[in-house]
Amino acid sequence: MRIQVDRDRCCGSGNCVVTAPEVFDQDDEDGLVLLRFAEPTSDVADRARRAADLCPAGAISFDPPPPRAG
Repeated sequence: MRIQVDRDRCCGSGNCVVTAPEVFDQDDEDGLVLLRFAEPTSDVADRARRAADLCPAGAISFDPPPPRAG
């Protein structure tokens, strides 16, 4: 899973930071989302998904994981 954020859509509510601080932060100047880790570990992936669900601006999206070689 790869996370993407759209700072142009972000409204700075901070729900993502509260829900998954390992993955998201807020810019000190404008309060908009900063992505700390685009590919979170499995132990925080559920919180990252929850943060996306809680985002009032819909500024967080996910790319599907790459297919496994095999």
